[in-house]
Amino acid sequence: MKLPALASAALLLATPVIAQDAPPLAERTAQSGLPLDPIRASMAVPYLALGFTVDPASRSLAGTADYTVTVDAPQDRLAFDLDPRFAVTGISVDGQPLAPSAWSNPDGLLTITLPRPLAAGAQARVAIAWSGAPHVARRAPWDGGFTWARTQDGQPWIASAIQGEGCDMFWPCLDHPAKRIAQLDLSVTVPEGLVAACNGVLIGEEHEGGWATWRWRARNPNNYGVTLQVGPYQLAEARYRSTYGNTIPVQYWHLPGDRPEDVQYLLGEMQDYLAFFEDVVGPYPFGDEKVGLAETPHLGMEHQTINAYGNGYKRGPEGYDWLAQHEFSHEWFANQLTNATEGEMWLHEGLGSYMQPLYLLWKNGRMAYDVALWDQRKRVLSRVPLVSADPTSTGDYLDAESGWGNDIYYKGSWISHTLRMTIGDAAFRRSLRRLVYGRPDPAPGNFAPVRRTTAEFAAIVSEVTGRPMEWFFDAYWRQAPLPRLVEERQGSRLILRWETPSALPFAMPVEVRVGDRVLVAPMADGTGMLELGAGDAHYVVDPEARILRDDPAITVWQVQEKEAADRAAD
Repeated sequence: MKLPALASAALLLATPVIAQDAPPLAERTAQSGLPLDPIRASMAVPYLALGFTVDPASRSLAGTADYTVTVDAPQDRLAFDLDPRFAVTGISVDGQPLAPSAWSNPDGLLTITLPRPLAAGAQARVAIAWSGAPHVARRAPWDGGFTWARTQDGQPWIASAIQGEGCDMFWPCLDHPAKRIAQLDLSVTVPEGLVAACNGVLIGEEHEGGWATWRWRARNPNNYGVTLQVGPYQLAEARYRSTYGNTIPVQYWHLPGDRPEDVQYLLGEMQDYLAFFEDVVGPYPFGDEKVGLAETPHLGMEHQTINAYGNGYKRGPEGYDWLAQHEFSHEWFANQLTNATEGEMWLHEGLGSYMQPLYLLWKNGRMAYDVALWDQRKRVLSRVPLVSADPTSTGDYLDAESGWGNDIYYKGSWISHTLRMTIGDAAFRRSLRRLVYGRPDPAPGNFAPVRRTTAEFAAIVSEVTGRPMEWFFDAYWRQAPLPRLVEERQGSRLILRWETPSALPFAMPVEVRVGDRVLVAPMADGTGMLELGAGDAHYVVDPEARILRDDPAITVWQVQEKEAADRAAD
């Protein structure tokens, strides 16, 4: 998901349709990752056949979900999350149709009474049919829902974007990061002439009676990454030879009017991003499926193997498309590695955001890295802890007062930079690899998606470096204020002291440049002293900007900018 940005060129080609009289989202549907109740906690989904018929004329969906469900505890009911605006038109269990009285969905938790209880370890097939008009996004992708748009020549152009609200916005699912589907077969039926670009591998298409059905197969999809992207698409593709020995399809579904040189440029960019990520992080997690993009009438969104792209082929002065690169980072930081709770979304967005300066360092050198980091540093607010005590804190994402939805990107990125500077590039890469893949030696086919917490990251870093790092993680992730470095000059001596709300001493070493010398204060107990050589010696603390710390100048500037923006808005 992206923080607010300027409208893309693709948006200018679209005419969005907003349903003014649609009901508001149910409270439960508007939240994603709510704590699992005992029923949903016991359920696992080894297989789902999910089908949609998309009708642009009525802006509606008709869907079927044929689940294979297992339970690890005895159950006489099953439950799925589903927006109650949809009408459930039928449910069967193991081929036996249920009476409508056997299910209810008053608030977005579709609860089904089973005809026979399931024992622990038992399996059932549950088929659900539903239909209706999905919630329309008023400002996708930040406001979740569907965008029903038209291309410049009037053809339907449709996209879903549901990160903050979750998969229950348009299909019955287990809306929690712990509940992935082992195999998803997804079929999407649309009017003839339109293409449904979806997750995984295209396994077939059928055309009959003015309708086209597109069939896709994906393994272990991230639930909020399951998407419908429909338009009069054309396919451009390439093949990337990985350094890990496999060949990966790179596929882009774009609108017919796009300039061929733009399309080819983006395809080339994607292959360059692949080379970077495989070098710095590890193998592309879904190389047996594809690297995919679909052009959308909103700015962008990460969807497993089929990222939404609406940046209009904008190229920055650094020579890359920031949106395509950032969304692609989520194949590693969201789809391969998924945050265990919504309150730790920095694992997606902070690590993903740090991949932009790192990519520029890899591609263009140190100056581009420093400039990108400086731009991010000015946006760090640090008003609330980065790791929320509330595991369902996605409601804070657009809360300007807390700034949490801002900091998960920029503070998360800067902490990652400081961590890399503290432990060294080699240890940082080893830690990242173990965090993302669950093993130190990932190779195509030897790993599966993982769920992670910040505490697990801290344990990994401590193990890789051989030194305790809890002081670092507590100060940066669990405390709101940034560490503050207090400097005191006593003649030729410089006395340094870290101040943080953490109970643990902040043991961050501090570099100080004096002339052409760089001195280091170890700060093992949070304090240090350096001999500068003369009482009037000029010095620079942290000359390489390694440390994320409180900066009064940035705070004053941020207040100034906000006041100017408020005056302009009046």
